[in-house]
Amino acid sequence: LLLIGEFTNKMQDGKMAIDQPGNQNFQKSRYDHSRLEWKRNFLRFLLKYLGFPMLAKIDQVEGLDNIPGEGPALLMINHIAFIDPVVIVHLAPRNIVPLAKIEVYNEPIWGIFPRIWEVIPVRRAEVDRQAIQQVQRVLKAGEIVLIAPEGTRSPALQRGLEGVAYLASRNDVPVVPVAIEGTDGFPSPRFSARWKAPGARVRFGRPFKFLPEYRRADRETLRRMTDEAMYILAGLLAPERRGVYADLSLGSNETIEWC
Repeated sequence: LLLIGEFTNKMQDGKMAIDQPGNQNFQKSRYDHSRLEWKRNFLRFLLKYLGFPMLAKIDQVEGLDNIPGEGPALLMINHIAFIDPVVIVHLAPRNIVPLAKIEVYNEPIWGIFPRIWEVIPVRRAEVDRQAIQQVQRVLKAGEIVLIAPEGTRSPALQRGLEGVAYLASRNDVPVVPVAIEGTDGFPSPRFSARWKAPGARVRFGRPFKFLPEYRRADRETLRRMTDEAMYILAGLLAPERRGVYADLSLGSNETIEWC
């Protein structure tokens, strides 16, 4: 998301443009949903019956019915531990496609998972135009993309980057805020000390969309839209996790509508 924020700035400066469905480049690299679905279903089976019973403990899940049953959407999460995206992939009733730093592909053992799943890799040392285009293709295929708006892991919310507002508004898709707690210390073997402590708790909040008049928002407006979304996410979290969005009275809903 660090790169998406920078990409947004360049888009607003008129220096870059995303390929649209009618363009030749887009047609050559169209996202193939059917090729990936069987692999992702198999991985979810392994996660359900082999992975989570041994490596992570989930105590509570709320609001799964807030995930749209069909069509594209963005899931925006707070990010406190390495395993957070895997928890959401495991819990969601549909297959979702996370954004992840490209270095995760080289992680020992765990790196196999994003390679097979084909998560959207992001090169953090540059403006990764390909990652943004791939998000657009996945959404146009009717799938869900998982985003951590802070662009990094943190015990409490940092200022969200404008990428989530840019992607949601330009593609006219709903955003589902997802609050994660208690994933610190996982993955961990089942009989380790970590399993004796409380496990993960996940809350899927009410989905919202940015109003149609903000589809071509400028940089300043995207900043406001992002903060409104982040305050919604903060409202799902415990006070100590809200960070820079601790004062919920500063939040507003001027640019959004509830789904």
